[in-house]
Amino acid sequence: MSIADLIGETTEYDKKQALEVKKPKSWCKSVSAFANGAGGILIFGISDDDEIVGLTDAEHDAEIISEQIKTRLNPIPNFKLRFYNTEDEKRLIILDIYAGEQTPYYYDADGSLTAFHRVGNQSIPVSPAKLKELVLRGSATSYDSLKSKYNFDNMAFTKLKSTYKQRTGIQFEDSDYESFGIVEEEGILTNAGALLADESPIRHSRLFCTRWNGTDKAPGIIDAIDDKEYSGGLINLLQNGMDFVTNNSKRAWKKITDGRMEMPDYPERAVLEGIVNALIHRNYLEVGSEVHIDMFDDRIEIYSPGGMYDGIKIQERDLMQIPSRRRNPVIADIFNRLKYMDRRGSGFKKILGDYKIQPQYTENMKPEFKSDNDSFLLILKNLNYSQKAAIKSGDKKAAIKSGDKKITNKTQQQYNLILNYMEKNKEYRMQDFCDLLQLKESRTKTILKGLTESEKIETIGAKRDRRYRLR
Repeated sequence: MSIADLIGETTEYDKKQALEVKKPKSWCKSVSAFANGAGGILIFGISDDDEIVGLTDAEHDAEIISEQIKTRLNPIPNFKLRFYNTEDEKRLIILDIYAGEQTPYYYDADGSLTAFHRVGNQSIPVSPAKLKELVLRGSATSYDSLKSKYNFDNMAFTKLKSTYKQRTGIQFEDSDYESFGIVEEEGILTNAGALLADESPIRHSRLFCTRWNGTDKAPGIIDAIDDKEYSGGLINLLQNGMDFVTNNSKRAWKKITDGRMEMPDYPERAVLEGIVNALIHRNYLEVGSEVHIDMFDDRIEIYSPGGMYDGIKIQERDLMQIPSRRRNPVIADIFNRLKYMDRRGSGFKKILGDYKIQPQYTENMKPEFKSDNDSFLLILKNLNYSQKAAIKSGDKKAAIKSGDKKITNKTQQQYNLILNYMEKNKEYRMQDFCDLLQLKESRTKTILKGLTESEKIETIGAKRDRRYRLR
């Protein structure tokens, strides 16, 4: 018998060797944490090293557990007690705690209230920002629907109005400010309105973008190739982020029978969905933390403050079966009206689907989604990145050597482009590569010579009728 057999499919659990009657906080804090999160299981009768030791008087312990929860937890969470008998007649108590709707659930230590949440395998007191989020969740209220301290008359919404007209073909009316949840009747902006204003007064609503030199953030001769910090309304941030990714990406192509096939580093729709999700679903109660777009040679990482709204880690979920729960429903609804996102919450599916239809997609290029209590990370793979052609880590900030010649990063990228473009057993002429690289024949010839000398490609025919093919 193992813990896995006892907890079933539950990912959050805690265990206690015995019930500490005189120290109820030692286990009640886990009850608080599970109720404030996605629920969990607490098992009594298992030691720290996972040995099943059992309980001497499980029935009596169960009565104390039930009484302590009703006395020490405020409000009382939904729970269930059950017994389990092992084959060698050891008796355990399994306490199921369900995710609560009346958050926060406090541990009451003689009038001193503390709310807990799970971080890793520990139950720790929540931060002030997390406590605010739990209060909002328990009152069925969202941050973006709350009244801000900013007056509508002091803000402009030209970007919102022009984007709405451009993407829907409908004129934005003055009455829409109230019906969209941007402004209250008395002319005070909601937090959603403050986030959408041309010059957003919410200072931590910013976007940091960096194009790193290489595949990590390790220092080198050049740490970053491009670096931008954006502030302003959410629509501006979205467009700034898209422009940054576009300006630091490449779009390869290859000829096909009826034209040419586009092969972007990153599918545009997947990037758009990723940035939209980061801006819309981030936790705006986390002051001092911003959305980040970090671009590397082989991937993009899009980071946003705040984990999944229901507290469950995204890597433990079926991406095709995730119910739609929004941290900021007012903003999400407006972005749906702007046709930037789908109200049904299918963003993950669109990201995965957009990758799968790309001509150079393989299973190891599948996007990755990771989350914990405080953050969400999306990793988009560069579809044109070749690991074999990557600059070796020992000299990746400068150049690699091929024979006696140094190959610069730019030349290496041109090599990669040619090798990705060429198909096995197919012959190509000089003009094909001039068109591909958009270079003159003299420079293209030099690049092809490097690939020939490194035995990546071979030449066929005499000088005038020379052709090239993969080795």
